[in-house]
Amino acid sequence: MIALSLAEIAAVVGGQTHDIPDTSVQVTGPVVRDSREVVPGTLFVAFVGERVDGHDFAAQVVEAGAVAVLASRPVGVPAIVVDDVQEALGALARHVVERLGATLVALTGSAGKTSTKDLIAQVLGGKAPTVFTPGSLNNEIGLPLTALSATEETRFLVLEMGARGIGHIRYLAGLTPPKVGLVLNVGSAHIGEFGGREQIAQAKGELVESLPSAADGGAAILNADDPLVRAMASRTKAKVVLFGESAEADVRAENVRLTDSGQPSFRLHTPSGASDVTMRLYGEHHVSNALAAAAVAHELGMSATEIATALSGAGTLSRWRMEVTERPDGVTIVNDAYNANPESMRAALRALVAMGKGRRTWAVLGKMAELGDEALAEHDAVGRLAVRLNVSKLVAVGGIEASWLQLGAYNEGSWGEESVHVSDAQAAIDLLRKQLRPGDVVLVKASRSVGLERVAQTLAEPGTEGEVAAR
Repeated sequence: MIALSLAEIAAVVGGQTHDIPDTSVQVTGPVVRDSREVVPGTLFVAFVGERVDGHDFAAQVVEAGAVAVLASRPVGVPAIVVDDVQEALGALARHVVERLGATLVALTGSAGKTSTKDLIAQVLGGKAPTVFTPGSLNNEIGLPLTALSATEETRFLVLEMGARGIGHIRYLAGLTPPKVGLVLNVGSAHIGEFGGREQIAQAKGELVESLPSAADGGAAILNADDPLVRAMASRTKAKVVLFGESAEADVRAENVRLTDSGQPSFRLHTPSGASDVTMRLYGEHHVSNALAAAAVAHELGMSATEIATALSGAGTLSRWRMEVTERPDGVTIVNDAYNANPESMRAALRALVAMGKGRRTWAVLGKMAELGDEALAEHDAVGRLAVRLNVSKLVAVGGIEASWLQLGAYNEGSWGEESVHVSDAQAAIDLLRKQLRPGDVVLVKASRSVGLERVAQTLAEPGTEGEVAAR
């Protein structure tokens, strides 16, 4: 964070100082909520959670070098006490962002947010110092903490914004007002909470409503291939830039194909030129993500050649998102177990098939959460798609949702051992250890709550390949 005195912080957040002998002392380190991340100069934010109360760690963090604690009650060590810690954290983030002068890029969408954010960060990072959301810390706590990690040298601040209801993105955009806003898509993620795709579109569109006018430099980057996103052009005063494979897109892809290993290659077209891209990431769905990143970068002054070079070199920054491990025996493990919704599940299955040409493919799938009344139909459809794509083996893991996956595969024409339903991650591990053969490709994917990353991590451990080779 930029250096701020405790007196200034107290004034910004409307707090009272307690047990602080000298309020001119500055916070020169990061702002953190995890006591394990404290270093000298830190401001520690004490949240009260369901199982842990951050206030209980106050003495420990000050001993470790924290300058003070942002707290909701006195804690016997230097503290700034406020009525609402979350509200105070947001106010501090807003203050710092206004002081920085960095260009703030915000993005949202039903699928692909984190992968696209990682691409934008890598493309812009080659141009100037860039700070971006780590992982998926895209809520009312993670977003201000990310903003507060920026320094005086930061030129681009890339923030992922998630939403679980109407008004959430409007709130986040109020904490960290963006200049460039990107909406990727409107899909089925969290449809059970929102009630329908139209409601999801209403919530996602709050981002473009928050942008400054075109005359003030605001830019709305919208997916030309998604009608609900494209319609958001009428909800913003900002300049509208369209990306996609549509001929009407300002930033578009032509000659899209997949390499023999399943990596997308295409000709990138921008208003200022064209250049070829071959990505290191796997799956055709990354073309749309790359075009979104390219549109942002072009709007911020990068050339087509610069963008194409950066996209071709970009890798995966966030764990468990199409994370590929090649074992010595030729088995390929694709860990995409961080999260899942119908759109990302279909994209991952297609990527699996592209990667597995001429090889045996396994789809180890679990529950897609928060689908509401659509849950049965969506799980059934994914099971059917696995069969239509000729995935060799489907392993459905978990409870009733997994049984719907397996039933969909059965009804589409799967029989015998082509699809199987197992109870949990350990059962899936045991099955795969017995049946994997050298050269197989294994996709592991489910919503985060299922914890299927354990399957991928266990199968990728050194020595596991020996179990396969020994048979």
